[in-house]
Amino acid sequence: MAFASSSSVICQNRALSSSVVSSPGLLHHRCFSRLQSQRILHCNRPLSSNIGINAAPSLSSAPSSVVAKTALSDAHVQSQSSSSAPGSGWSDFAKNVSGEWDGYGAEFSSGGTPIELPEFVVPDAYREWEVKVFDWQTQCPTLAEPEKPSFMYKTIKLLPTVGCEADAATRYSIDERNVGNGIGSNDEVTAFAYQRSGCYVVLWPVKVVGSYKLMELEHCLVSPQDRESRVRVVQVVRVEGTRLVLQSIKVFCEQWYGPFRNGEQLGGCAIRDSSFASTAALKASEVVGSWQGPVSVARFDGSQINVIQELLADNVQKSVRTESELKVLPKQLWCSLKESEDSEATCCEVGWLFDHGHAITSRCIFSSSAKLKEISIANETPA
Repeated sequence: MAFASSSSVICQNRALSSSVVSSPGLLHHRCFSRLQSQRILHCNRPLSSNIGINAAPSLSSAPSSVVAKTALSDAHVQSQSSSSAPGSGWSDFAKNVSGEWDGYGAEFSSGGTPIELPEFVVPDAYREWEVKVFDWQTQCPTLAEPEKPSFMYKTIKLLPTVGCEADAATRYSIDERNVGNGIGSNDEVTAFAYQRSGCYVVLWPVKVVGSYKLMELEHCLVSPQDRESRVRVVQVVRVEGTRLVLQSIKVFCEQWYGPFRNGEQLGGCAIRDSSFASTAALKASEVVGSWQGPVSVARFDGSQINVIQELLADNVQKSVRTESELKVLPKQLWCSLKESEDSEATCCEVGWLFDHGHAITSRCIFSSSAKLKEISIANETPA
């Protein structure tokens, strides 16, 4: 959780209510030790083959006719044929995405301003100390079946607590998402694109909320430098006829803690990450201008035949970004929703500057009728 006052040091712990955990004294010692020496509990993750973005031709050999620009009227990336069934990379994807992913989550306005947690979930002590709370501590048990296109996860939000009490594991909510056992047989997902590395992008179905419709674009990006670290950025988009408008943004920063156990794992004060919502946002100057890099692409035709597709290595993506279009976020993240000049397409983008001069980006491109046309993930560097 994030604090407005840097002088306040409060440790949050979690455990399953059905599990037997260490005594309060031991839990206090664990939290105190972490604050004193910054010791980190680290899990060794079994290696899996084919980590990272699929290979692509070098930048120098790519002809200009196969360069895609952020200006959507100029976007034209040549793709390999898309399969109507998960490709050969599904098994690697399943190995790399499955497990217990724990961390913190927060919601932001369409302009990138963090939104405080509801007052009724915040302990009285925080209000007495005038500490603002923006972050949920979260669990995200994730499982993909290696032999068939079946994928699920649960986003578990834990109630904020004061101190490191043994009973500080009350679940506030559980949001379970599923991608079905057969292609096109599950109405819970509109489109799902995956990569061997464990990255994926999913378009969840439109929901009617009050007088308007909302859809969620979820971008899951794994750090190319540390495959046990990932971010999930959800763009909540309002559908106004054929026009798409950014409504809000959800961000989850997560670390891999071990094999899938359906959430029955104690992370608590050993979590290797920290609350982030009120920390400094990315400087737009670090990602504006011309960038380029190898891209993997999946294309969709609006049918229910090819709902699940592998992101296949394509050519080179070239991006031109301006500061005015970016919604900058903490953790070196940004997102944007941009309509082409001729209003023929809309691009929803999420990016992560995981190192200076190195970014991983994810895009969803929609037609003028708000139908999904393309999903892509690219590794970019300044051009």
